[in-house]
Amino acid sequence: MRKILFFSFIFFCSLSSFGQQYIIPMPQHLEVLQQASFSLKGNLVIGRSTFEAQSKYLAHQLEGLLQSKVTLKKSGTVRFQKINHQVAGQHDYYELKIDAKGIVISASTDDAAFYAVQTLLQLVEENQTKGSIPALSIKDYAKFTYRGAHLDVSRHFFTADEIKLFLDYLSRYKMNKFHWHLTDDQGWRIEIKSHPKLTAIGAFRAVTEDVKDSKLTNDGRYGGFYTQEQVKDVVAYAKKLHIEVIPEIEMPGHALAALAAYPELSCTGGPFTVGTSWGVMDDIYCPKEETFDLLEDVIDEVVTLFPSHYIHIGGDEAPKTRWKACAHCQDLIKKEGLKDEFELQSYFIKRMEKYINAKDKSIIGWDEILEGGLAPNATVMSWTGVEGGIHAAKTGHDAIMTPVSHMYLDYYQGNPQSEPLAFSAELRLDKVYSFNPIPNELNTQEAKHILGPQANMWTEYITNFKHVEYMLFPRLLALAEVAWGTSNPDEYKSFEKRVIHEFAYLDRKSINYSKAIFELSGNIVSKDGKMYYELSTIKNDGTIRYTIDGTNPNIESPIYQGPILVDQTVTINAANFSVDRMIGSVLKQDFVISKSTGKSIQLSHEPSEAYYGNGAATLIDGVYGNKQYFKKNWLGFNGQDLIATIDLGTETTFSNVELNVVDQNASWIYYPKAVKVYVSKDNQNFTLVKEVGKEAISESKGTIKLSFDQQTAKYVKVEVQHLNQIPSGSTGAGSAAWLFVDELSVY
Repeated sequence: MRKILFFSFIFFCSLSSFGQQYIIPMPQHLEVLQQASFSLKGNLVIGRSTFEAQSKYLAHQLEGLLQSKVTLKKSGTVRFQKINHQVAGQHDYYELKIDAKGIVISASTDDAAFYAVQTLLQLVEENQTKGSIPALSIKDYAKFTYRGAHLDVSRHFFTADEIKLFLDYLSRYKMNKFHWHLTDDQGWRIEIKSHPKLTAIGAFRAVTEDVKDSKLTNDGRYGGFYTQEQVKDVVAYAKKLHIEVIPEIEMPGHALAALAAYPELSCTGGPFTVGTSWGVMDDIYCPKEETFDLLEDVIDEVVTLFPSHYIHIGGDEAPKTRWKACAHCQDLIKKEGLKDEFELQSYFIKRMEKYINAKDKSIIGWDEILEGGLAPNATVMSWTGVEGGIHAAKTGHDAIMTPVSHMYLDYYQGNPQSEPLAFSAELRLDKVYSFNPIPNELNTQEAKHILGPQANMWTEYITNFKHVEYMLFPRLLALAEVAWGTSNPDEYKSFEKRVIHEFAYLDRKSINYSKAIFELSGNIVSKDGKMYYELSTIKNDGTIRYTIDGTNPNIESPIYQGPILVDQTVTINAANFSVDRMIGSVLKQDFVISKSTGKSIQLSHEPSEAYYGNGAATLIDGVYGNKQYFKKNWLGFNGQDLIATIDLGTETTFSNVELNVVDQNASWIYYPKAVKVYVSKDNQNFTLVKEVGKEAISESKGTIKLSFDQQTAKYVKVEVQHLNQIPSGSTGAGSAAWLFVDELSVY
């Protein structure tokens, strides 16, 4: 990675007098000059230029920032000029020079002039209380032409004004692509005048628990859609911010909202309702002429609304269950000489690509469009990993890198105990910042096909726009630096300082954001037969204070000195303090102590490596798992039973065993079909004392309580039997069901 700051010792003295310049994304080259600074006092004059729109935009923004009149004249103290700059790998090149005489913005393109303005505005914000900007020379450019962010408005709906706010956030950090996910199983969000039922029916669904306080219709349904006039308005707004809006119309999968409106486009004929649960649905478009007719009508209207070169057609998570049982699909496979249903999907995508290409547009698809053969001119959006992007680039196709490992903003960005509900995975700020969009497997020529990175915001668990902001910030800042090409994992701490400094801007704008940078981490440890709760902080600064009575800590609370002994049912709350105020959020941990807590435990089968928790000890640590986050405090088994034997240490009297399980069928997770409890005094001869079946387990709502006559034993064996195969008619039918279990409590 190139060195992006160039300071000599004498320049450093000049910089120190003004403080560090906290610019995000960091410019490629920044030099502090010895000349006098540029004064921000008095009225500013901006010279008119070939970049007239940027002159006016800058004037308007500066008036708002400085609360003073900014004038546009033929010449001024702030000047724009056009330069020619064509160097491979340097996109939207600009130069920004500041000294006592004025500010000169030299730009190669209109886009570049806009990005120069964004840099200048950050410098003005940073230095306006000082009254002047230090003399600087910046030479800057983007490494990637595609710098994208995605927002799913199908799972939860956001207004056109909220979309504009999202665009504002992207533009500040020089992002230039907005991927608008407009259709899915849970809602069709764009008006199509030739097929009005797509929104009349497909844009609304029955109310679920998560949206009871959200946007509802008069008849109690949840949803909404954008009229074509609203779409045009958003697209025009984005254009002013130099952002290209890329619409996504899902096909052939994730089509349940459309099938609810037009069931004849399915393989079975329905009826269907707009989706109210998450996951992958078996009902997808049937590749018959009526389907292609409707989708072509949709494309005809979409291309008139979006000047983007791209139309995203999805192509992901399209189960072949219905196609395998569909006479029309099987006949079509034979007629077209296709090998299987995967090649039928490729046929579907290629046919739609040909139609879209005829409209002078190109398609983007998620990396499943590689299955069965890639469409000739398609761009691959590599999400399941980087492999799809590698394959695309090596075969001469463009790719956008958006892997779940680094680019999914619906994941927790901090400890789930301290964060709002999110998808069951973690993506922290440093992980985003560490992403290199160009895989090492590509040579120089192949790497040219990597257009850039994109982060995705899926909204299954994001019900309002303040939550969108929270999941976006501060990870958007890391994405911006990755996309601009100035991220350097070795300089992460320096980047983190700029992020924390940017929090002041977010506060001024009332933008919601995560403070996971300051969070505490809790770890359960066992020592000499006792259980302790160990606290630490990522930044290792400040003072940790805690309580054990469930109240929030304050400046008077005890200071954490070392691991806290946990020998009774308690709620430990802890937070990091700087001087007299709390920084970050409160870490809350409930401990429920039973006769099995902290005891020795053995498993007959190991859990899945992906859902291993802290091994067998996860089941007897006194902590109940979060049913929305399986990476911690849960053990996951795929196609296997849980058989756990607990050594209570001595013969102990008890009459109850409790355990927690999960039922999330859309994610292939099912309640067990039976649970059995055995007791023994010698770990050899076990006696069955209680058994419950499917009906009782279903009624338990996830907490299974088994009561029996009082027993005295040293060993307790709990057998939790998985469901075997997922039943027919359900998502993933025929596959092995997952079993998730947590906390075996003996009372």
